[in-house]
Amino acid sequence: MIALQDVVEAAARLQGQVLNTPCVESRTLSQITGAQLFLKFENLQFTASFKERGACNRLMQLSPQERQRGVVAMSAGNHAQGVAFHAQRLGLRAVIVMPRFTPGVKVARTRGFGAEVVLHGDTLEEARSHAYALADSQKLVFVHPYDDEAVAAGQGTIALEMLQAVPDLDTLVIAVGGGGLIAGMATAARALQPGIEIIGVQAARFPAMFNAIKGTHHPQGTSTIAEGIAVGRPGKITQEIIAQRVDDLLLVDEGDIEQAIVMLLEIEKTLVEGAGAAGLAAVIKHAARFQGRKVGLVLCGGNIDPLLLAAIIERGMVRAGRLARIRVSARDVPGVLAHITQVVADAGANIDEVHHQRAFTLLAAQNVEIELVIQTRGPEHVRAVLAGLQSVGFEAALA
Repeated sequence: MIALQDVVEAAARLQGQVLNTPCVESRTLSQITGAQLFLKFENLQFTASFKERGACNRLMQLSPQERQRGVVAMSAGNHAQGVAFHAQRLGLRAVIVMPRFTPGVKVARTRGFGAEVVLHGDTLEEARSHAYALADSQKLVFVHPYDDEAVAAGQGTIALEMLQAVPDLDTLVIAVGGGGLIAGMATAARALQPGIEIIGVQAARFPAMFNAIKGTHHPQGTSTIAEGIAVGRPGKITQEIIAQRVDDLLLVDEGDIEQAIVMLLEIEKTLVEGAGAAGLAAVIKHAARFQGRKVGLVLCGGNIDPLLLAAIIERGMVRAGRLARIRVSARDVPGVLAHITQVVADAGANIDEVHHQRAFTLLAAQNVEIELVIQTRGPEHVRAVLAGLQSVGFEAALA
């Protein structure tokens, strides 16, 4: 089991190899949640993820013979880029096995770092098996994404930096997939500050570590927007460390994660992927638990598909009442649509979409149902728009 000394030695190795990212208070998020929140911006690493730390620490400890042989890793995302980038920097051959469903942009970026990308299998398990087979056949060193002591020690350097920047943190909230990040951070933080509370967060759709530690049987899902922590089987090394050094594990739902992504983008002007928002999602969902505490959150990655981000932003606007769908019933006569849009404009709202429905409605044949998607300032503004329409004789309600 790794100890503080392993993390301290990893920090010395990583000096000048990775960024010591900012760890600063978010005053606005602190006001919203009632806890004092300090954000560690690991999304600012060159490959936009903390995974560089563990990968670099592992690669720098290879023997001369292992360096000559090269390395192989299996990953559909951040670990792939971390291994590829630092292998290129260190002059090592790197083979990355990725499942066939991996988005083309991630494949291209990994190849851009000089790695040999092998697309194999329709699942992560199939890709992992193939990576082990290549390690055997080509005598490559397998670099595990989380179940490796050197990898976990590298990730633990984040805790050293956070406690150096904010020595009196009393709580750490950390995303958990396979457990490499929290295992390393818990090792360092528990040794430096024995009374600190360490809490892990998993996506409710992928509760493998939660089930393993708590003995529960929550069902496993098939997809999550937090794909960085969508791990079906927890690490053996990491599970043992978590059982001893982590105080609790929490689950968050997809909507919680979406809300946290939008809040970080809007309030902190920083882009995170689903896994990177899991910590904030937990603090928002379990606000009473963190009230008045000094909490450190790791924004562990910022690699998110732009189309997914666009959908998340739009759904966040709907949840906040800033994008609303209303239905207006009216007589089907010339000028009625112009009248409706004028009332909406007078109320200060902007029309995003208009759908004029004649056939698929239970209204009388001479009537029309008009569905509008409007941009507003929030729920109060939506109610004002509806009141304005009703005041001039239209039947109007939220759709």
